[in-house]
Amino acid sequence: MHPAEIEFMAENETIQIVPTFNHASHMHMICGSYGPFRAGLPLNVPIWVALNLRQKKTCRILPPDWMTVDKLQERIEEEKTSKFFTQLPTSYYLEITQMLLAVAGEDIQQGNEIKTAVKDLWDLRIAKLRSSVDLFIKKGRVQASLNHLTPMEINSVRPVFPDTLDALITLHENINSNDDRNDDSQSSEATPGSVSLSSLPV
Repeated sequence: MHPAEIEFMAENETIQIVPTFNHASHMHMICGSYGPFRAGLPLNVPIWVALNLRQKKTCRILPPDWMTVDKLQERIEEEKTSKFFTQLPTSYYLEITQMLLAVAGEDIQQGNEIKTAVKDLWDLRIAKLRSSVDLFIKKGRVQASLNHLTPMEINSVRPVFPDTLDALITLHENINSNDDRNDDSQSSEATPGSVSLSSLPV
C-alpha cells in the first residue's frame, strides 16, 4: 500500500471541529451525513472535511484527546517498557498529527513539542519493528504474528519482506529436500534389496 493511500484512509477518521458558520441542514456525503453546523457548537466530522473547512477559515479544529505532550510521553514510556507493541489510540497517529499540524497548527497548543513526541514514538516503534524483523530472519522463520502495528509501520518494512520470504522458503525447501534424500539413502542401506523371482535360476 502506498503512503498516499494510507493517508487517504486516515482522512476518514473523525475529529471534532467548532464551526464559525451556520448551516441548518445536514451535509450528505458518501461516508455519512454530518450537521447541522451551528457556530460555536462542536461536532464530529471526517478529518478531510475538517481540513477543508479549516483551509477556508470556517472552523477551528479540536485536536484528539491523545494529542498532548503529556499523553504522548506516557505512550513513549509505555512503549519503552513493553517488549511487545502497545495498542495506540489510533492506527493513524503519525498521519493525523502531520495533517493537523500542517493545516491547523494554530489550533494545537505545543505543536512543535507534539511533533517531536510523535516522531520519538514512531522512531521507537520502528526500531522495535526492525529488531523483530531481524530476529525473524535470523531464526529462519516463514511466519510470524505482530499485534498493534499501524498500516504505515507495516508499510515501512513491506519492501524487504517479499524477497526475504522467498529466500527463506527456498532455503526451507532445499533443507527438506536434502533431508528426504538422506532418509531415502539411509533406508536403502538398511533394507536388503528385493530380488525378482523371474531372475532366479530354475
